[in-house]
Amino acid sequence: MTILGIESITYGVNDLGTCRRFFADWGLREVAHDETRARFETLNGCAVQLALADDPALPPAFEAGPTLREVTWGVATREELDALRTRFAGQPGHFETDDAVACIDPNGMSIRVVVTTKRALDVKGSPSNVWGQTLRVDTPSPVYDRAEPVEVGHVVFFTNCVAEQEKFYHELLGFETSDRYPGRGAFMRCAPHGGHHDIFLLQLPDGKRGLNHVAFTVRDIHEVFGGGLHISRCGWATQLGPGRHPVSSAYFWYFKNPAGGLIEYYADEDMLTPEWQPRDFEPGPTVFAEWAVDGGLDGHTRRQKDAKAPEGKFMTERKNG
Repeated sequence: MTILGIESITYGVNDLGTCRRFFADWGLREVAHDETRARFETLNGCAVQLALADDPALPPAFEAGPTLREVTWGVATREELDALRTRFAGQPGHFETDDAVACIDPNGMSIRVVVTTKRALDVKGSPSNVWGQTLRVDTPSPVYDRAEPVEVGHVVFFTNCVAEQEKFYHELLGFETSDRYPGRGAFMRCAPHGGHHDIFLLQLPDGKRGLNHVAFTVRDIHEVFGGGLHISRCGWATQLGPGRHPVSSAYFWYFKNPAGGLIEYYADEDMLTPEWQPRDFEPGPTVFAEWAVDGGLDGHTRRQKDAKAPEGKFMTERKNG
């Protein structure tokens, strides 16, 4: 049994209209909505579901305010789903149907497993020409007007029980640990072969539980920039970025999310195999980000926030004083 990745996420929100506008700007396709709910999809059919926070059908919240209520993971076949039923039995909040098994993880987050319905895509990012390896010939790299996320790539939670959660995801779902902040955090991937992490668990000194962020995979670094500039032009606030994570090698751009926590575009993460050995890191600003733009880039000037827009047709042109 191998978890393939995130199938869908569900938020409990206070302002459905604002959240619908945000996720449309984010680049998702709205496939359904009514007065209390909305459903969006990424390019491969990974779903983002929004429901008013007081909807009794939602799992309980693990923090106050708008936040994530459930993460649904996918497996390839019904046989793999059925093999999980005995593992889930007896877990807190356990329930099951013909099409799903679910429970509550040690941090209070509802998790569900279903057979995947995500679509296979023929989508490729732009290759990079690096010293000694030329992958792009007679073809310029793209410039994106906005992002169209491929899928929900990972989720990050604040927890008060990181060791218990790491054990839970390893034993129940077969996740592998990629790297650690000893006693403080665990980066975990769904399977031995895969991207650097599908979930990151971070224990704060004050023991706060909650959502840190949800990350959306885009095709390449150019789409990170194009998507971020578009979101900036739409008036949404940057938390941090663009920048680069040294732990996973990924490029990122974080924004504040009206549905709860932060939200991230990212690309170019490390791909790991069973040969990978987890590393230990001491938390710190330069471990989190090799470099980052504080406050983001302005979507109109294409410069750091509050910087003066360029003048003239060329960088060397200057207006006469």
